[in-house]
Amino acid sequence: MPSPNSLTPFSLIAREIAPDLRRGEVGILPTDTLYGIVGSALNARTVRKIYSLRRRNPTKPMIVLIADLRDLARFGITPARAAHAIVKRVWPGKVSVVLPIGNSAAKKFKYLHRGTNTLAFRLPRPAWLRSLLKKTGPLVAPSANFEGKPPARTVAEAKKYFGDKVKFYVDFGRVASKPSTLIAINGGEVKVLRKGAVKIH
Repeated sequence: MPSPNSLTPFSLIAREIAPDLRRGEVGILPTDTLYGIVGSALNARTVRKIYSLRRRNPTKPMIVLIADLRDLARFGITPARAAHAIVKRVWPGKVSVVLPIGNSAAKKFKYLHRGTNTLAFRLPRPAWLRSLLKKTGPLVAPSANFEGKPPARTVAEAKKYFGDKVKFYVDFGRVASKPSTLIAINGGEVKVLRKGAVKIH
């Protein structure tokens, strides 16, 4: 698949891969931080496949990429006023925010929260990525590597991990960002769970 940095507009690539992602396929895509192995967060089979491909600890939830704040409602989440103010301050950006899932949605999304009753979400800044997310719905997008191994910085490195076991690869050249900063919100207080691309004061 051609690179969005080439003469092919990303809108054409998005048009090609969005139907695959809506159907539950898995692919390799550059996110706002690193190359990710991506698939629909709303498809339990897809999420299970990504756990298997990444050899990921089954007790660890994955971060969910969303197109805008309204996507949180799909997971039964309505942030309290203090939490809403904080996410508005850090989004869009390279900050993933852990939020509690509503009781009514906890059973439906157990395959995502893995018994924690919380999920981490990120609203990325790049317009091309948000545009894709509007077409596909929320995506899980853990880094493109086996758990505990170095994240892929290029498509060639990602192919060494996943070969022909994914539907597509989108090549942005070398991607070398730090992972997202991970925070949790308790009332109006922010706790940094993982230091990353954005410094939280």
